[in-house]
This record gives sequence, C-alpha cells and structure tokens, in this order.
Amino acid sequence: MSLRVVFFGTPAFAVPTLEALIRSRHQVAGVISQPDRPKGRGQQLLLTPTHVVAARHGLPVLQPTKIREEGFLQAIRALHPDLGVVVAFGRILPDALLAIPRLGMINVHASLLPRYRGAAPIQRAVLAGDTETGVTIMRVETELDAGPMFSKATLPIPPDATSGDVEAKLAVLGAELLVPVVDALAEGRAVETPQDHSQATHAAKITKDEGVIDWRRPAGVIHNQVRGLQPWPLASARLRGTRYVVRGTAVWLPPSGGPLISSEGVDPGTIIRARGDEFLVLCGEGTVLQIREVQPEGRRTMTAREFLAGHGHLEGSRFES
Repeated sequence: MSLRVVFFGTPAFAVPTLEALIRSRHQVAGVISQPDRPKGRGQQLLLTPTHVVAARHGLPVLQPTKIREEGFLQAIRALHPDLGVVVAFGRILPDALLAIPRLGMINVHASLLPRYRGAAPIQRAVLAGDTETGVTIMRVETELDAGPMFSKATLPIPPDATSGDVEAKLAVLGAELLVPVVDALAEGRAVETPQDHSQATHAAKITKDEGVIDWRRPAGVIHNQVRGLQPWPLASARLRGTRYVVRGTAVWLPPSGGPLISSEGVDPGTIIRARGDEFLVLCGEGTVLQIREVQPEGRRTMTAREFLAGHGHLEGSRFES
C-alpha cells in the first residue's frame, strides 16, 4: 500500500529523508518548509534546501509564515495526506495540524530518545563529550519530543568529530531508518514503544554566547566546546585585542617519559609553548589544550605552525575570554 505523505522540513539535515521518501513507493503530496530568506551582501532570495529538492522533482511547496492560520490548515487538508513526516522543520506543530493526516505525524529526531529532547540534540551530545548518539523515529505529540518510538539506530561519536560531522552522518542514518517505518505504518504492523519520561533530558537551543572560551575550565571541556559549536556559533577567544576562532584542538599529554609543563603561578589562558606545531595553552585544573587550527577574525583558517610562524614570541601571552 502506498501512502500520501506531507513532508515538513527545512535545512540540509532534512534532505536525505525527503529524497528517500521520493524514491520510495510512497507519494510525497507536498513539502512544507520555512520561508526562503534573503542572504549575502546582495540579499538575494535563497531557497531552503528542501525547497530546492521539491522544485527539482516538481512537488508542491508550502512556506507559511504562520502555521496556525486556517488558510494553511485548509491547504494541508486539500493534499489529503495519510501521514506527516517531520524532519528539522523548526517550529512546534499545533494540535489542529497534527490531527489532519489520518495516521498522524512522525518525526526523525537526532538523538537516542528520551535523551536530548529539544532544539539542539547533536550539539549537546558533542558538547557533553558523549561517545555515541543516534536517531529515533517517533510519533509527534503535543509535548516536545515525548511521543512513543517506532525505531532507533546508534552512531558512534569519534573524539575529534564536530557537530557538523555528526549531523551529516545522522542525516543519512535517519533517512535509512524512516522509510521502513512508513512501510510498517502503511501495512498496519508498526509497533510504538513509550518513552521512559523519567530519563528525559533537554537539549536547549544553542546561543552565540556559548562560543566564548572560559580557559578556567578543563582542556577536555574546551575541546568539546570547540568541536561541539562547529559549524555555528564557533568557539573563540581574544589575544592581544584580536578575536580568534579556535577551529581544531586536542587535549595535550606529555610524551611518554617526557617532561611535564609547570603551571605553578600561571593563569589559565596563558600560552605556555608556542613553537613549531606546539601551540599549548594552560586550562583549568592544570590541564593543557593544544591548538591545532586557528582562524584570525576576517582571515582564513591556519594550522598552528602557520599561525606561529607569523606571530613572533607568544609564550607567556594570555588569551582573554
């Protein structure tokens, strides 16, 4: 049996799932995305990633500014959907909208629910230093990300992976997981498992202020901040009045049998070694962060060696937040 599906999604993360649905036996009756926005110096109107895909396949596109208006609800009803699929749409859907498809709506959520309900599950997992995450296909209900689950798949998080790296892999994983659930719903054999609400955690929206590096925190925490906030808002600090985006880091450990670095009387944020590839900064609890890539404001990203070659003597200088 083939279902008529309305697809709610906006960013690049939603594209693999939309394309998988288009390739499936089901019919995508319409694509609903956030409105296209002007971008760049010329403020040219830029289509959302899902709008681009829909246009390529000749699918109807709706881009409402208000999703509670009766006119929009009527437009969805006119599509006669059997099912709604939601992937990073960017808005909370009202009950009146959820009630339109006869089989309800399901969501591709980028975490292993009930952990990380909310707007930023991928970034929060990386910021926390988690070693794995995943995708959950769940039913959309009024309470945020609290509906019963149809399917889950896990994904390891490598220690140097950024949020952007993890997001790209989860987008593909979510697409692979979604279509079998739609098939099961079409055939009346889908199984829904309630979430354990006592284990729920909230993944709050990322703010720009979270990009400021606090060197009093341990090096491992700062390393996770650097990779967790890519591609936005990026982790940064000031040195000699200039803002620098820190793009690549590692927690520094002395070579086996090698000398330790004395931190006695040295403030966190102080550059304690700056030569060759070794760009080392003292952090909280006596830990040391190695900066591998750095981007001066308004310039390209540089390796530590490139950066240090052009900045003279930096040892003893201190990064500011």
